[in-house]
Amino acid sequence: MAFDTDPRAEPVRLSDRVYAILALPAMAFFRLFEWPLRFLQRILGIGAMPYVFLFPNLAFFGIFVITPLILSIGFSVTGGTNLFLQDRPYVGAEQYGYLLECGNHLDPTTCREDRFWRAIYNTGTFVFFQVGFMVLFSLITALILNREIRGRGFFRAVFFFPVLLSPVVVALIWKWILLRDGVLNAALVSMGLERILFFVDPTWSMFWAIFVSVWAHMGFYTLILLAGLQAIPPDLYEAAEMDGTSKERVFWRITLPLLWPNMLVVIVLALIKAVQIFDEVFVLTGGGPGTATQFIVQYIYTTGFANQVQNFGLASAASVVLGVVLFALTIVQLAVTRRKDEG
Repeated sequence: MAFDTDPRAEPVRLSDRVYAILALPAMAFFRLFEWPLRFLQRILGIGAMPYVFLFPNLAFFGIFVITPLILSIGFSVTGGTNLFLQDRPYVGAEQYGYLLECGNHLDPTTCREDRFWRAIYNTGTFVFFQVGFMVLFSLITALILNREIRGRGFFRAVFFFPVLLSPVVVALIWKWILLRDGVLNAALVSMGLERILFFVDPTWSMFWAIFVSVWAHMGFYTLILLAGLQAIPPDLYEAAEMDGTSKERVFWRITLPLLWPNMLVVIVLALIKAVQIFDEVFVLTGGGPGTATQFIVQYIYTTGFANQVQNFGLASAASVVLGVVLFALTIVQLAVTRRKDEG
């Protein structure tokens, strides 16, 4: 029997054959799920199949997010030191009242739980400066990396690299640099200067907590702003250049207004991240000196787990308060994102 072959047909490449052979085990593995899925589709109908695929994620979300949230609310309205809810007496809003009771909310020393309010003020200070510097330096970096400079791809990778590191690794690196006998103090001594005890002075501790956090996360926000800059039509800059518009005016009249939706997303994301700061600062300073760098998440951890007497109810009440704040910030983020999409 003769077969007609088309001489114009392209020959099968060796790489395609190798790829097909290597893909056989994967295809055989996925075929194992074909019959169960067909069976479920026959029983439930094709309209219910999206929920079948969503079920594993929904189950994971329910077990590790919704269940702890419900347990936190339950612990926050109970008292005592017992671990199980059925062994804890119901106290209503007593834990919240204990947290929020203050003679003057601007003075933590007048508050019944002064450590909670010191953590709030420390968190507020950290958020204000960290988010401000984060947005500023991310914007400057994005503007520089958006220009035609030599090695632009390399520098983009360098600025994004710290984002890939674990927060604990970042904190340990900088702690090694800032210790009394660390790299930075060794450099100061070699120049004839005195050592600086960075982790003993509260001002220095807060400064380095902010600096390390900005250094570690700036690359992510720079990437968002860089994407926004590249989405601006080049024709606008060409028209402004033809009109003789100064670079400062171009920035304030063209770049910043068109980049503002991305800026809002960066600000809200940075706010949510900054409010939840814990691991980097905990490894770097331990919350010290004293409570100078103890933030709200560390207060929750210390109250619920690290203290000799573990107060699960008070820690849960503080976590619920924090959750309400984060929920409000998330609503703002969703509103900003929706406005950006509609714009």
